[in-house]
Amino acid sequence: MHSSIQNQLRAVRQSRGLSAADLARRVGVTRQTIHAIEAGSYMPNTEVTLRLARALEASVEELFSLAGEEPALPAALPADVLSAAPLSKGQAVRLGQVGRRRVCLPVNAAPYYLPEADGVVAQPGRSAAEAEVIAFPGVDGNARQLVLAGCDPALGIVAHMAERSGGVEVVAAPAASQLALRWLHEGKVHIAGSHLEDPATGEFNLPYLRREFPGEDFAVVSFARWEEGFVVAPGNPKGIRKAEDLARRGVRLVNREQGSGSRALLDRLLGAAGVPAAKVTGYDRLGYGHLAVAYLVLSGEADCCVATRSAAQTFRLDFIPLQSERYDFVLRRETLATPAAQALLDVLQRAALRRKLEVLAGYDTAQTGAVLA
Repeated sequence: MHSSIQNQLRAVRQSRGLSAADLARRVGVTRQTIHAIEAGSYMPNTEVTLRLARALEASVEELFSLAGEEPALPAALPADVLSAAPLSKGQAVRLGQVGRRRVCLPVNAAPYYLPEADGVVAQPGRSAAEAEVIAFPGVDGNARQLVLAGCDPALGIVAHMAERSGGVEVVAAPAASQLALRWLHEGKVHIAGSHLEDPATGEFNLPYLRREFPGEDFAVVSFARWEEGFVVAPGNPKGIRKAEDLARRGVRLVNREQGSGSRALLDRLLGAAGVPAAKVTGYDRLGYGHLAVAYLVLSGEADCCVATRSAAQTFRLDFIPLQSERYDFVLRRETLATPAAQALLDVLQRAALRRKLEVLAGYDTAQTGAVLA
């Protein structure tokens, strides 16, 4: 290619989730031709250039530009939103590819540093579940990527070790158990994390899956057992020990969203104690995720929440255990057979991960990595 012309063909192609062979078939050229164009050793004629732009739903300027010019951002493309809250224009997002579906999820700001992002929202969609997104140049379509929805505070530990040891990029989408499983059913994520208890049997996740998704061929892999309970300020100044205490004057709760295992546990405890939800101050105040609600206790905005021991440990809060729960990863059996999923399974079997989960999160890892169904 002439030195005055530069191209972004590879970046745009990968952002669309297409292989070189897929694009070659759409354009009517060979795979080798696509590789040659991307490498800069072949300059396509006008017809091929226009066919490339049409196949990629991009402008010619997005694919080719004069040297020294700032390359144009790829055109906005539709994506399914993995978020309990709607996105806004200009919001930074992570991007993932699940089959032929493009998904996006908001990134969360952390103190001091801007979070990593793959693109931005160009325009919210007609519903909160859709958005038009622009991928940054150079964002690759990664075949060893897994989009994992769940609420486990330790997913960051798993993601880091999976990338470092197994070469697998785990994109974690925060979600309560029922929402994560719904996204899995809709084909929007590769893996859903869940800790839903069946009150009749005391078993976790398997009865719910059989009842709600009878036609799905889901595999269930055990992640860990954890303790869930009341998270309170150091020293437990409000003396919270049982569900009845939440109805006392001066006690402020922050609750989890509908569909979460924590919300279901709280509702069962209140029901067994005969305490109406309307008597609990803060019952309708919601936090999304175990760490999010525990942080509100740390900041003094609430006196109590229901969350994991790991959330309490993270912020050095006190913890009153209520029950032990099993947190599982649920995925389609066809996904389980992929190299990326097998690499993640290998990571789950590693002693180094189990040790971290035991020390940092207080988890029981005796069954970690076991395929239960």
